[in-house]
Order: sequence, then structure tokens, then C-alpha cells
Amino acid sequence: MGQFGTGVDPLGAFNLRPMPTKSALASNYLNFADGSGNDFAQQYLPELYEAEVERYGNRTLSGFLRMVGAEMPMTSDQVIWSEQNRLHIGYENGTGDLSVELTGATTTTGSTITLGSDHNMSIRIGNTIVVADAATGLLTLKCYVSAINQAARSFTVLSYTTADLSSLTVGAATTADVNLFVYGSEFGKGTDGMVGSLDAQFTQYNNKPIIIKDTYEISGSDAAQIGWVEVAAEDGTNGYLWYLKSEGETRLRFQDYLEMAVVEGETATAGSGVVSQSALGAGITTAGTEGLFAAITARGNVYQNYANGTGTAGAGTRSALQDFDFILQNLDKQGAIEENMLFLDRETSLDFDDMLAAQNSYGAGGTSYGVFENSEEMALNLGFDGFRRGSYDFYKTDWKYLNDATTRGLIDNVKGVMVPAGTSTVYDQMLGTNIRRPFLHVRYRASEADDRRMKSWITGSVGGASTSTFDKMEVSFLSERCLVTQAANNFVLFTAA
Repeated sequence: MGQFGTGVDPLGAFNLRPMPTKSALASNYLNFADGSGNDFAQQYLPELYEAEVERYGNRTLSGFLRMVGAEMPMTSDQVIWSEQNRLHIGYENGTGDLSVELTGATTTTGSTITLGSDHNMSIRIGNTIVVADAATGLLTLKCYVSAINQAARSFTVLSYTTADLSSLTVGAATTADVNLFVYGSEFGKGTDGMVGSLDAQFTQYNNKPIIIKDTYEISGSDAAQIGWVEVAAEDGTNGYLWYLKSEGETRLRFQDYLEMAVVEGETATAGSGVVSQSALGAGITTAGTEGLFAAITARGNVYQNYANGTGTAGAGTRSALQDFDFILQNLDKQGAIEENMLFLDRETSLDFDDMLAAQNSYGAGGTSYGVFENSEEMALNLGFDGFRRGSYDFYKTDWKYLNDATTRGLIDNVKGVMVPAGTSTVYDQMLGTNIRRPFLHVRYRASEADDRRMKSWITGSVGGASTSTFDKMEVSFLSERCLVTQAANNFVLFTAA
């Protein structure tokens, strides 16, 4: 970046000191205090601009969930859904109870493959399988399953070639870690059918809503104090009374929290500080809710160090496009949903722009970005809103929540998220029919008696309220909601190191 001038800081300074206070004070109102003791003995009133300067632009952050999901009511304090498992049978070697180990490799008597206890035993006599070494996947053999030992969670396989499975072992090792999948079966003439059947299984997930609250209060005396500057907020609240702005900003901040709470939410685990505190109430053993980031971390795809050559996709120096192709290869192994939305911070969004522009053979100087030819008479377009790679379509947008200096922009370890644009068909008990829902949607508590999607009410004796003898106005906000992240294996979270 070039210099803007000698001794000039091109970025300037920004204030992160929290400015809202817990109550309305004299410092919230404009005054002419100059320390002389003659504050109101001036001959003339000062020259005042009658409106606030909106130096931070639109400060609200919500809107992400409105773009990618929906909000639907529920009557219970827990939401449960089930997701399909894989259709075909395959085993990938892992550690401990997820191991897949080959022993006793010979040509004539066969070899034994043992599954760890966390693997379902779905292999049957007569299956034909492909066995490969787990390290590289380059050495493969086609085999026939000749015997099953359910108690030992093992089965015997015979190679279809004169080479036996000892080629998969390393050096003098007698065992090998392998991956395998079933590709069919084979039976002789006049034999019985397949012994044993496979039942479809599903994986069940659940989430619970949390209660989110906020409040704003002001005394009757402070409500009667008139300011000198016209104040306004993003929701249209305006006037010369500062408490109107404070109440409006409390509402806006609460609306942002409704989204931020289900994006950042974390389920408290047994033994944690949240669970162990008796202040949560008797009988409460868990707290919190599973947010978007937690769901993707637990059940989805997390990609670290995007476009810097040291990410989780592999080692060595890679281009941004190669990084992205690793992500596509993983999507092929998942649901392969064609349309996806990218919500990125500024840095990663520019990385994507540079990645796409680099594919243009005429864009070496950065002057022909975009779909249309840039000419002298038009503004230079250096950004991309969407692109297609392989069989996937991607729509890119900036996520303000990741850029704001008082939210994720302050920490800067989450760089973006990729959300599939598909829907799932589920049975809705309230509607009594099958409906299609976005993979990402919000459930809030509601019934005929009480709708807790977004409640607000006024108490006290100020501002039109006549519910108590307190000389104040108190505005309360409440919501009870949670986020449902279905098919999280199709989501991608971009993170820093």
C-alpha cells in the first residue's frame, strides 16, 4: 500500500470503549460546562448542529439469518431432528475404536480384517470389497468375504488375484491399517441367498432454546429533560429527548443479540462452570444452546488458514484456487449441494476476488475484473458477487458481523462460513404435513397463549405506562429461541490459525 503522506496514519484511530451506560446520567445530555462556573451566563447560545453525526454508519449487525433461513414456532423446550446416514458401506481407518486393521495376509487361507468397536458391523458373507492401504490409498486389492466372526468383529477376505494382502503391510509389519468399501456380492449357482439383512439407521440430533433478555429504564425526572441535539437511531427513533434514542438503541442491540446468540451459542457440558453454578436453579444439569459455529465445528467442515499454503487441506505451497479445490473435493464426498452462499469477512472476500481475477488471462494488471469489460468511461469493477467452479455455484457477500470492530472483527479468528442453499423435507407436527425447510433455521417458543419470538412491554408510571408506583419507565425485551443446523456436513467454516 502506498503512503498517504508523511506523518499521516492512513487508518486513523478508532474507539472501542463501550459508550452505552447502565442508566441515564447527566453525561448523556448536552451541556455547556466550561469549568468557569458561568456556564449559562453566556451572551449568546453556541452555534449548534441539530443532528448527530452518524460516524459509524449503520451499526446494526443482524440480517444473516434472514438471508439464509427462516423462523418457525415450536411449543416444546427441545427440538429433535434426525438425519440420514450413508447409503453405501465403507470403513475408514481411525484411531482407537475406529481402527480398521488387516492381519495374517496370505494368498490361500485369506486375511483377517478387524473393525474397532465404534464401527457398525455391516459386512456379510458373499460381499465383494475393495481394500486399500490407509496411508496413501494407492495399493488396492479386490477381495471376497468368505467368513464372519461377529463376536470378534472380524471377517475373512480372499484376494481375487495371485497377489495377497501382504503387499499392504509395511516392511516386516504383520498388520496394516486399511480402508475398504463394499461394491457388490457374488454367489454360486444354486446357493442360498444373502444371510442377514441391513436395517436403515438415522442419526438423531437435538437443540434447546435459550431465553434472551434485556431491559432499559429511565426515571421520570430524566425523561422530562430536553436535549439540545436531535438524536436518531437506525430504526427510525428520533427526537430531542435522549432517552428515546437510548430505548431505540437498546431494542436494536437486543435484535442483534437474537442473531448473535444463536450464531455463537455453546452447549454447556457436564462439569463446566456454567453447569456447576447453583445460581442456574435446582435440577438444571445443562445450559446453553448449540450455535452455528459450534454445530459446524462438531459436525461440519472446518478449514484453517485459507489461501496461505499451510491449511488443513494439505502441506506445501498452494494457490488460493488449489485451496478452494480441496474444499470442493470434500463437498463431493458430502451432499454435493449445487448452490452455496459464502459469508466472508473483508480479508477473505478480497482473497476470493483476487483468486477469481487471477484466472483472467487479461487481468494481470487488475483492470479487467468482473463480468463486463472495463472501459475508460465506466467505474472499475474489482469484485465478484458469484462464480461457478466445477459443478457448484457460489454467491459471495460480506458479513458485517465478521468485520465490526466490536464483534468478531475484534477477535478476527473466524474468516467466513459457507452455507448450502438447499432445503430438507420434514414432517411438521404443528401443521400436520410435510414441509420444506432451509438447512439453517430458527425455532422460537410460541403458543396461542404466548408468542416469545420477540416480546417487549413497558412497566412503571412514566411514558404512558401506569402499571406501578415507581417513578420510572422500564422497557423489557425477551425472546426464547434456538438454531437448527441440519446437514452440517455440507457447511464449511473458514478460520484463522
